[in-house]
Amino acid sequence: MLESILTLKNVGTKAKITIKTMVSVGLIALAVVLPQLVHLAAGASGGVEWLPMYLPVLVGGCLLGTWWGLGVGISSPIVSFLITWAAGNPMPALARLPFMICELAVFAAVAGAFSKLVAKDKWIAFPAVLCAQISGRAVFITLTAIFQSVSSLSVNMVWAQIKTGLLGLVLQAVIVPLIIIGLQYLLTKEKKND
Repeated sequence: MLESILTLKNVGTKAKITIKTMVSVGLIALAVVLPQLVHLAAGASGGVEWLPMYLPVLVGGCLLGTWWGLGVGISSPIVSFLITWAAGNPMPALARLPFMICELAVFAAVAGAFSKLVAKDKWIAFPAVLCAQISGRAVFITLTAIFQSVSSLSVNMVWAQIKTGLLGLVLQAVIVPLIIIGLQYLLTKEKKND
């Protein structure tokens, strides 16, 4: 979506890369900070229930497209892990990190695949987010099933986490598209005022 808006504004390639880089860094930072705030407010189980890292990744996919969104999806759990590990309390936990990298990569890639359609019809953001969530969670449980013999995660444990996080997913399925629609409105409104 952002690519389409920048193209309409006749933004040059270097400026597009700079803008997308800044947006990506901001979303990755949000993906690190938001879980910390949720854990402070809702306790240790808040992350599993509200899935705060997913929100910036879904926004990144819808806003930035597949490849830039994929960068946000892969980088977010890694950066979060490294920063929180250095602080003494790694999040996500090391055992969950590879699964979360894959899951969030799928979230971002699937949401990003809809990015050009969202630019044409803002309401496409709703099915984009829903498809991304279903695909990401399916990858998470599938990878767990494949690797449960060498992982501390089991399919039953992951299924319980998915059920626990259902309310968070539902809220994000509404909030993320509204954020995208709002951003599209603000960015295109600014275009009309130029």
